[in-house]
Amino acid sequence: MIKLDIRPADGDRFESPVEGDVVIGRSTLADLTISDRFLSRRHARLYLDGDDWLVEDLGSRNGTLVNGAKIAAPTAVRPGDVIGLSASVIVVATAGSQGTDSTADGAHTIFRAAKTILGESRQAMSRSDAASPEELRRAADQLRVLVDVHQALADSMTVEELFEKVLDRVFVHFRPQHGAVFLKENGGLVRAAGRSSESRADDFPESQSLAGEVIDKGLAAVVSDTSTDERFIEAQSLLMAGVRSLVAAPLLTRKGALGMIVLSSNLSEREFREQDMELLVVVASAIGLRMRNLALAEEAAERKRFERDVALARRIQVNFLPPETPQIPGLAIYGGNIPSRGVSGDYYQVVEREDHNDVGVIIADVSGKGIAASLLTGYVDALFLAYLGEGHPPEEIFNRVSPQMNCKTPVESFATAFLGLLDPKSGRLTFASAGHDPTALVRSSGEIEWLMPTGMPLGLMPSATYTASEAILEPGDTIVLYTDGITEAANPDEDEFGRERLGECCVEHRDLPVDQLAEKLHTTVDQFAQGVPYHDDRTLVILRRV
Repeated sequence: MIKLDIRPADGDRFESPVEGDVVIGRSTLADLTISDRFLSRRHARLYLDGDDWLVEDLGSRNGTLVNGAKIAAPTAVRPGDVIGLSASVIVVATAGSQGTDSTADGAHTIFRAAKTILGESRQAMSRSDAASPEELRRAADQLRVLVDVHQALADSMTVEELFEKVLDRVFVHFRPQHGAVFLKENGGLVRAAGRSSESRADDFPESQSLAGEVIDKGLAAVVSDTSTDERFIEAQSLLMAGVRSLVAAPLLTRKGALGMIVLSSNLSEREFREQDMELLVVVASAIGLRMRNLALAEEAAERKRFERDVALARRIQVNFLPPETPQIPGLAIYGGNIPSRGVSGDYYQVVEREDHNDVGVIIADVSGKGIAASLLTGYVDALFLAYLGEGHPPEEIFNRVSPQMNCKTPVESFATAFLGLLDPKSGRLTFASAGHDPTALVRSSGEIEWLMPTGMPLGLMPSATYTASEAILEPGDTIVLYTDGITEAANPDEDEFGRERLGECCVEHRDLPVDQLAEKLHTTVDQFAQGVPYHDDRTLVILRRV
């Protein structure tokens, strides 16, 4: 006689002694009825053949599994084996056992902190005296396995190759039926690699119960019999896969566990012990260390790729800016850009329109920073130069550019901009400002005027209307255009440099040549910031009528 521990897909767990031939199914006419709507009416048959108990599938729709492997012919089962019928599980117990309250051979479960085990292992390996022969033997075994694993992982490889090589060594030293590596990913559990012994499926099931103990708590585990442990009593997936004895260890790094490695077997073939758990912890620590090193190497490579991309983007962006300061009779001109992140969201141009006898001066600040903002500056540059070449006035250019930006760029993308047309002979400046910081008009007498915005930033709305305004530059007068990376530069007290300080500096040094005035402005801002990093790009354009 044998006893069956039956765990139906629907309903409560129960036990049933079996003495002879029994047909199992969902029909009430079956010898053993199990509540499972996906079970066939006559699903499988369990019978005694000499001294052996065999189970055979009776042509069921979903098949019958023994220890996770689908059977095609009558298959012998022994105490400790697991029979899978659809979503229901039957655990074969010994005739004299008390169901699942105890198992043969002294079943037990141990959970221990992996860090503690690692510390004890290092201590044992370093001891040369006062150690028992058993302790020395175990330390030598651990060292031998660890050396083997490290040698296997010595070559350059991907994470996928790492897991395959680890499983190679694990199957040699631990002789499991199943082995799998699970990783934490996006708050869930992902099976990254798996393997099973010959003729067995390698679809080792996920176990959130086990992951909660091993990964989340950093515990190593050895379970002699999952069917008797309360943590896994409802883990049908483990039993269906034939998992009875298992050992697991977290893949530890300094920042916590990246995942876990789990080895399992059926009781009749392999029962894991505490020594296995201690050894697997040492192996898992090597895996975690190697994974961390691979991640650091990939991060370094990715950083180099990014730096190359940024350098290339910066070279491309520099081509958008004036290659050299234009030499225009009647004007002294300076233009410069300092990016905060390699590439800039700022943009400027000074363009002489020969057919119109005036000079176009543009400064723009695209929302955001870095490569994304720099890409948008290229788009803005193309639009501005195209419409300037067609002879449109500043307000009309903005009226055309703004809706195109709104239509073809993300909703969070916009740009502030100042566009002016200056006649060097008359000093007449016609300009439009799309939400840009007020432009400083510094008179040669020391007075300062601020040229205010004439409309909202470009690209904010599907339609927007911009107007133009005018100013006259007398000989010696200077206009200073800038982006808010200058005025919003902060010092250690988190005070901003501000427009007022910028204006004072421009007035005080108004007699300096324009390039020296620009240098004085940058030096003054640097002194104010006192080493606090700049968080935005800084662009400065200065025009003086001479």
